[in-house]
This record gives sequence, structure tokens and C-alpha cells, in this order.
Amino acid sequence: MLIGIDGNEANITKRVGVGRYAFELLQQFYTYHLSPITYHVYLKDKPLPDLPKETDWWQYKVVGPKKFWTQIGLPVALIKERLLGKSPDVFFTPSHYAPRFSPCPRVISIMDLSYLHFPGMFRKQDLYQLKNWTAYSVKKAKKILTISKASRDDIIKYYQVPEEKVVVTYPGIDRVSSIKYKQSFSSNKVSSMENIRKKYGIEGDYILSVGTLQPRKNYIRLIEAFSTLTPNPYTLVIVGKPGWLFEEIYQAPKKFGVEKKVKFLNYVPDEDLPGLYKGAICFVLVSLYEGFGIPVLEAMANSCPVVASNVSSLPEVVGKAGILVDPHNIEDIARGIKEALTRRNELVKKGLHQYRQFSWEKCAKETLEVLKNVVFRKH
Repeated sequence: MLIGIDGNEANITKRVGVGRYAFELLQQFYTYHLSPITYHVYLKDKPLPDLPKETDWWQYKVVGPKKFWTQIGLPVALIKERLLGKSPDVFFTPSHYAPRFSPCPRVISIMDLSYLHFPGMFRKQDLYQLKNWTAYSVKKAKKILTISKASRDDIIKYYQVPEEKVVVTYPGIDRVSSIKYKQSFSSNKVSSMENIRKKYGIEGDYILSVGTLQPRKNYIRLIEAFSTLTPNPYTLVIVGKPGWLFEEIYQAPKKFGVEKKVKFLNYVPDEDLPGLYKGAICFVLVSLYEGFGIPVLEAMANSCPVVASNVSSLPEVVGKAGILVDPHNIEDIARGIKEALTRRNELVKKGLHQYRQFSWEKCAKETLEVLKNVVFRKH
């Protein structure tokens, strides 16, 4: 069986969200390869060095043109291969956008439908592409993968597709980073935390949040809630690269009188995240909507108590291992932070159990099973 994959989301240096999802799936497909499956990974550019190495059963296909790649470049390449008798048996796109035309069945992944829930939080050009390109991809796909039951319900409702067409494959976390952290610093834990703090200029106890700077992440309310804590000897550390409509987020600390107590770190390399989680007194993710919320699992895996929104997929991820709050209520967010600090030891223990329920290996195996079923049912 020949599986074609759109590898572009994985072929970037700063991977967050769907980029990490795509990268982890490629790594797992490669690590747990089963004969006689062959993979062709299609790219706009040459593969980065950390992507799996080519073998006789794993090959990269760099095709163009780059502009309108899923509309023109990729479909033309697939059609040419079909004429030569070398077309994939199934094509998997680990994002919303499948090739517009394809001689083989298509499977796509949709992380969430935040652009339909909060259209005003997206730039017009991005919103147009998300709505229109996703709509045709959903229509053409044989199967749709998503990362939570909440997202599955949304897809079925908004796109009016049969329930059996949408399959939940929960993601995992980057356990390699966590393992590396433990190995690197196990001999001198105090020194390790001092190194992380020194690198990022963090002093004293801090509350951590991780996610792209965009309105959906609800950072403005988090900062306001943080400003109401009394006493408040803490620093709020926010990790995430600027996404869109982020100007008000940067202005919020001054607005609420805590400009000296909020620290924006921008993008942080994966290898530094475990140290930041471990050093935090609690982790807070009060998004208005999440397809899954991988940082919640990362925090749990690194012994950091979690406060999260009680909406969308987050209750699925958190289970009973964290504090759930109303993301629209400033007082409730502050209440959740205070409760997490008083129940720290209990939540750490529960979190270490909860995160083990999710893994990239399991996600990849379930994804592969869907791809096999699509090929099998085709004949």
C-alpha cells in the first residue's frame, strides 16, 4: 500500500499546533513502519534535516509551483503519477486543505472550527481561505480525522456530514523533550532551574501560559484576572509567538497595572519548555475554544498543576486532574488559580496519571488504521 502525505505543515522550523501534529505523525509512521506500506511525502521545499531520512519505503516528492500548491501543484503531480501507474492508494493531509483534485481517495485532519465560532478574531483573508478551502476538503474527503469529541461534534453539526465519516484520534505530547530534560538536569536540579530562569530573565515564583498570541487564547482576561490576585508575589509568564490581532494582548499588562509583572517570551524551543513547566507554580490555559490543548498535557507531564477553561475540548483533556473555570469570568479565573496553588500536590499527582492516557504512538496507529480502511473499502 502506497500512502501519500502532505508534509508541508511538518516541514517548518517553529512547529506549534498543526505543525507539531503533522511532525509527530510523520515521526511515528517512520519509527513504527510496517511492511509492505510505502510512504511518499509531498513538499513545496526540500525536507528539513530533522524529518525522517529517505529509505526505499519512505520518499520525499518536492513539487511545484508553490503558489496555490494544493489547488494546482499537488493535484497535477498526483495526476501525472496516476498516468504512470505510481499514484498513492490514499492521500492524507494532516490539515484542513486536501488537494482540490485527486485521482486517489483523500483523508484530512481538522483540529478545530474556531474560525466558525469566532470569525471576528481572524483576518478576512485567512477567514475566507479557512471557510472555503475547508468546505471543499470536507466534501471531497473519504474520512475526516479530528483531535477531540468536541471538535467531532462541531464538524458533524456545521458541515452536515455522517457521524461515521469523522474519527477522533487524540494527540499526545512531545515526551522526548520531557525525557531529555530529566536526563540533562537530573544530576543538578537546582542548577537546571537556575539556567532556565537566567536564560529567560525570570525571577521568583511564576504562573505559566503557553499558546499563540491571538484573541481566542483569551490572554486579556487572564492578565486581568492575574491583576486581581491578592497577595500577588508572582510573575505571569506567557510563551507564544504573535499570531494575529495580538496588539491588545501586549497592551493589557499596562492597562491592568501589572506591566512589570507580566513577561512575554515569544516562541520558545521545545527543549526549553519542560524546564519552564517544571519551574512554574501552576499552568493556566483559559482559551475560549481549543481543538485539544496539548500544553495542558505538557504541563501535567512536567508536574505542573493545571487551570483550564470549562469549554470545548479542554474538559476532555483535563478530566479530574485540573481546575476548570469559566473563561468569560474574571473572578472565576482568579479563583481557579488560587485553588490550584492550594491543591498543588494533589493536582500534580493526578496530572501525572492523566497525561499518560494520551500518546502520539496511539494517535499514529489509529490514523494508519483509518487510512488502511479507506484503501480496503475502495476495492
